[in-house]
Amino acid sequence: MLDRAFVGRSGYQLWVAGLLIPIGVGLACYLDQCARGLGITGMSRDVIWGFYVAQFTFLVGVAASAVMVVLPFYLHDCREFGRIVILGEFLAVTAVVMCVLHIFVDLGQPTRVLYVLLHPAPRSVMFWDMIVLNGYLLLNLVIGWTTLDCERNATKPPGWVKPLIYLSIPWAIAIHTVTAFLYCGLPGRHLWLTALLAPRFLATAFAAGPALLILLCLLLKKTAGFDAGGEALRKLSITIAYAMIVNLFFILLEFFTAFYSGVPSHQRDLQYLFFGLEGHARMVPWMWASLAMAAASIPILLGSIRRRTHLPLAIACGMVFLSTWMDKGLGLIAGGFAISPMDAVADYAPTPPEILISLGIYAAGALLLTLLYKIVLSVREELDGR
Repeated sequence: MLDRAFVGRSGYQLWVAGLLIPIGVGLACYLDQCARGLGITGMSRDVIWGFYVAQFTFLVGVAASAVMVVLPFYLHDCREFGRIVILGEFLAVTAVVMCVLHIFVDLGQPTRVLYVLLHPAPRSVMFWDMIVLNGYLLLNLVIGWTTLDCERNATKPPGWVKPLIYLSIPWAIAIHTVTAFLYCGLPGRHLWLTALLAPRFLATAFAAGPALLILLCLLLKKTAGFDAGGEALRKLSITIAYAMIVNLFFILLEFFTAFYSGVPSHQRDLQYLFFGLEGHARMVPWMWASLAMAAASIPILLGSIRRRTHLPLAIACGMVFLSTWMDKGLGLIAGGFAISPMDAVADYAPTPPEILISLGIYAAGALLLTLLYKIVLSVREELDGR
């Protein structure tokens, strides 16, 4: 089936070729980073995690969201998700690959990866994060590819696939929970020192990932004539709306706890993000834009599921995706490191090389997802033509 990924119309070939440009630019910037060190990034003594780790955290949520189509399809026999469950699994595969690449570039030198592999530390949360991420990647790749091959040959999946499917459901929750523990394990960072961090991560994951999947399905319908089914999109829309409501509720809880308790260390991070602190207000417009889009998307999602047009649904899903990216891909790191151990404001902004390297990784992910989806659509076209 792999040969199907490299055959397509001129528009498909141009898209694939166009993705190679940001990949090449990102690779060139990464080679420059290898030569000059992480000093070309915006990280410093006080800000030891930056844009790379933020994108890693966000993409872990996108990967975990595959469970929102796997669980109802395999456990509750919701046949409506039958046409998109493999798309969700391949989206998870792509997201995990991008997660691993962001950690790879964050380590600085490629040889440092060997320290993680040759000298594992089971007492480290990072070690377990590596285990759950790579395990989740393998699970979704095996499940997705095996079920697609069986679908192509009109045969039932082998019996050993079902236990893997059941295992992938709690595993999806585990990858984002363990990632949250990475942050919770740093007691000096008050924004992350909360038991709500893992639930917040999961709430945003169950909103952002399905939102991206809906956008991809609508794009495939426009460009390739693939119909995911209106009922599947409707049910995913409901999931996204409720997940965003829960996420906003958790944010309100964080504000209440910080300001009602009157503990300055818990207040200052939120002040920095949403109101500015000591003249530092770089993140304020981003965070309020994130909240505004999150709040605006909910009524649109709940209303769009009753209409025939997909435009409001696409707009709402776009707002959900951007809102969660601003929250986790920008505000999470900047807010957590905002107050240094010396109680000074530590501003952080990604540098152009950081952004270009990350864009190169996103382009590589888009290329991988394009090839995987091309295989799926080719198999479906073959089956429809029989």
